[in-house]
Amino acid sequence: MKQQNSNRSILLGAAFLMATSAIGPGFLTQTTTFTQSLAASFGFVILVSIIIDIGAQMNIWRIIAVSGKRAQEIANDVLPGLGVFLAFLIVLGGLAFNIGNIGGAGLGTNVLFGISPEMGALLSGILAIGIFLVKEAGRAMDKFTQILGFVMIGLTLYVMFSAKPPIGEAITRTFIPETVDFLAIVTLVGGTVGGYITFAGGHRLLDAGLKGKENLAEVTKSSITAIGVASIMRIFLFLAAFGIVAQGLQIDPSNPPASVFQLAAGNIGYKMFGVVMWAAAITSVVGAAYTSVSFIKTFSPVLAKYEKAIIVGFIVISTAIFVMIGRPVTILILVGALNGLILPVSLGVMLIAAHKTKVVGDYKHPIWMTVFGGIIVVVMAYMGGYTLINQIPQLFS
Repeated sequence: MKQQNSNRSILLGAAFLMATSAIGPGFLTQTTTFTQSLAASFGFVILVSIIIDIGAQMNIWRIIAVSGKRAQEIANDVLPGLGVFLAFLIVLGGLAFNIGNIGGAGLGTNVLFGISPEMGALLSGILAIGIFLVKEAGRAMDKFTQILGFVMIGLTLYVMFSAKPPIGEAITRTFIPETVDFLAIVTLVGGTVGGYITFAGGHRLLDAGLKGKENLAEVTKSSITAIGVASIMRIFLFLAAFGIVAQGLQIDPSNPPASVFQLAAGNIGYKMFGVVMWAAAITSVVGAAYTSVSFIKTFSPVLAKYEKAIIVGFIVISTAIFVMIGRPVTILILVGALNGLILPVSLGVMLIAAHKTKVVGDYKHPIWMTVFGGIIVVVMAYMGGYTLINQIPQLFS
């Protein structure tokens, strides 16, 4: 019974690590920005992204669990050197995201306590470092992300009800959209399962020793739970923003999510935004640092030995860069879109590995999962390419 409870705790911790890694400052900014431009039709974007997220997440977590290897090791088994290339993409994206995460933490503390964003970012960075310096860092990380995950969802739910969104219209346009925006889909998928995010929970399960065919049912359930938590937060935030848009109120483009919270619930809502922004940012700092370093620690025994020190260094560098260059809204949307471009590569590699006995032994990956994953690779590659050529340049025009 004790072992069963321990496994349940690990699985829930992995799910919340992935979900809260996804729910960062970029997540909040992207959701409110696209709701402002697409209104009720953004519900369709969320629906499509959830379907893609589940397909990507289930495939990747199962293959990691059954192989007992991290993604970069699997990629190297598929093609020597591919794991190094994948790790480079993941770490670069993770660092870019973490600069935004640190900035979001600074913004949250600025709203709550009136201190400068730079000082708030510095203090938040120190707190994140502290989590990795405690003896049971993995367990501390699990509890930290779970508690703050529930806090974010609860506060956003309150703001959603305060905004009084037209639910009927939102449901209708979720299935019959007036417009379809590829950039929005690629950005949402990239911000939920792109780059390092989809590997956060899978690598956490390996570090906790939960792997093998005997645990696949629980691993699959945990992967879907992770997407469920992130999606619930996305839906609540979308409805809150849509309520404001439907009332004809103007969302401040310099800080879209703060504007939504304040317009919906006044000064109390604004303070709630500070809590949600800080919680979203700090949990994403933890997730990005942990997962990015998990992609390079297998390349050398020295890196594995000093894993905690490298994680601390990752957070320090992210904080220093933020203090120097800041966190523009456009960059958060761009990074999400670029992370979406990484997904076809990482998922494609994992699907090939799923059918190599060198990687998975005698395990037979379900054909329907392979087909589902293959469709996602093609669709994301097409939408990502279209976005890269036609839409991303418009962000800077």
